[in-house]
Formats: sequence, C-alpha cells, structure tokens
Amino acid sequence: MAPTARRTERAERPQELFLTTGGTADLRPAIDAALARRLVDTQFPQWARLPLELLDPAGSDHVIYRLGEELSVRLPRHVGAIGQARKEAEWLPRLAPQLPLAVPVPVGVGEPDFGYPWPWAVSRWLDGEVATAEALADSSRAALQLAEFLTALQHCTPEDFPSEEARGDLAAESLADRDRATRAAIAQVDGVFDAAAMTGLWDAALSAPAWGGPPVWFHGDFHTGNLLTVGGHLSAVIDFGGLGIGDPACDLTIAFTLMSAGSRAAFRAALGVDDATWTRGRGWALATGLNAYTSYAAFDPWVAAQTTRQITEALIG
Repeated sequence: MAPTARRTERAERPQELFLTTGGTADLRPAIDAALARRLVDTQFPQWARLPLELLDPAGSDHVIYRLGEELSVRLPRHVGAIGQARKEAEWLPRLAPQLPLAVPVPVGVGEPDFGYPWPWAVSRWLDGEVATAEALADSSRAALQLAEFLTALQHCTPEDFPSEEARGDLAAESLADRDRATRAAIAQVDGVFDAAAMTGLWDAALSAPAWGGPPVWFHGDFHTGNLLTVGGHLSAVIDFGGLGIGDPACDLTIAFTLMSAGSRAAFRAALGVDDATWTRGRGWALATGLNAYTSYAAFDPWVAAQTTRQITEALIG
C-alpha cells in the first residue's frame, strides 16, 4: 500500500514545498492547482484566463493539467523527469514533420518559481484515448503503423543531429546498466513469474550482439500508455522524456505491451528486426516490466495487469 504523504506547512520556501513520508523528505514537490495557476498566470499571462483541469489519472512522471481547450501543463513529479520539458522543446519541432503520427507540440517552457524547483512545459493538447491491448492487440494495421513510425523516427536526421560529444541526456542507456536491478527484481517476484525463464531471457539479452548500425533516434518509453487513439485507430505518440540516440531495441517494448503473437510477427517483419535486436528488445521489455511491477503493482491494479502482460509476452517472444 502506498505510504500516506502530507504537505509541509510553510510552502513558500523551496525546501519546504515537498511531500514527506514518516518525516523523511521524498524529494517530490507538492503540486496542486493553486501552484499550477500561479505558475501559468505569472509566466504566461496570455493564458491567465484559461481554466485549469487536473488530468486524472496523471502519469507517474508528471502532474498534468488541461489548460483551456487547446493546451496542457506538465509539471515533473520527481528528478528523473526534470529534463523532459527542454528536451521536447528542442527536438520535437525538428522531428515532428518527419513522423507519420502526431506528437506533442511544445509551446512554452516554464521556469522554477514559487518554490517549485524544476522546468515545466506547456504543449498543445492532443485529443485521444490511451491505446489498450484489449482494443488493438490483434490489429495488424496498428502494428504496421507502429513499425512505420519507428522506421521514420530512426531515419530522422535533422541537420544538427548532435555529435557524440554533444548528446548529453540523449545518450542511450544499456541493458548492462540495468543488470543488478533486474536480477534483484527477478528474485523479488519469484513465484509470481517463472524466475528461471526470466533469468534465461535476461542472460540471452545481455549476451546478444550489440547494435552494429549507426546511432539512431529512439523514443525510449514506447508502450501503450504513450500511444493515443481516435475512433479506435492510432493517432499520436506522446511522452518523449526518454528520447535518445543509440540502439533502437528499447522501442521494441511496444511489441510486448500492445501486440498479440500475430500482430507482433507483422510488426517485426515490417520493421526488419534481426534476431539479436529482437532478443535485446525482449530484454528491455522484461527489465522495464519488472521495474514497473515491483514499483507500482502492489497498489495499482492497472499497472499490475499491464506489466504482467508485458513480462509474460516478453517470455513468449
């Protein structure tokens, strides 16, 4: 069960605008409508008269408000999400014209203020419902659309494609970086899932040949929660906080969060994925699924169901 958090009393001081649990700072700023209103009204006065409506449920990385009919406000919840506002503002306008599905359109980056410590974002509102496996698992059309999107993303080469020295937070994380945490998670869920099968897949993913092509763009968090649909069809890809350059295998996670065996085969064929990259992709699906399961499943039934499917499908391949 999630611990109960309380807000400190003197929120005007930055170090005191944080949630605490049992008296220990959680390093998560307390965010409410009053704070969001003050930030918008002072930094973007042209939108001061627009109503703010909390999006519920919000994501695990941001508190999100709809601002009027056409805008959204995204406030990072924790330090792991604080670079997203500026990253999306810099890169999405350059990538969007080359992509076959809609992506967020940043219109402003807010600055820390009123004790809130991090940059935050205002973007155009994208209509749609979150994609679900129940609706799209067997859809070859959706699978082919996603393959088309990833192909286009991987081939995006804006003139100022960053040099290796300038990549900074665009640098790819490796599977090896997740080894200790993933093995600990496997041990933690032994009995819920097949630990021997998970260990076998993880060992195979770590030993698979590395990406041998040039660095390419990847979304970095490509799962059902970051896909929108309109009228039952894919319409947009959102949340590019994990956007980076390197091995695209991490984006294969979508094959195990959304697709069935048949649509997954169509997706792989359209994308032209070799065995080594597919194995690394299965490893990414396992690692990210385990991380979310062990972090959230105990108190979020939706996450429990989604990550159970992801881990199970990754084991199937």
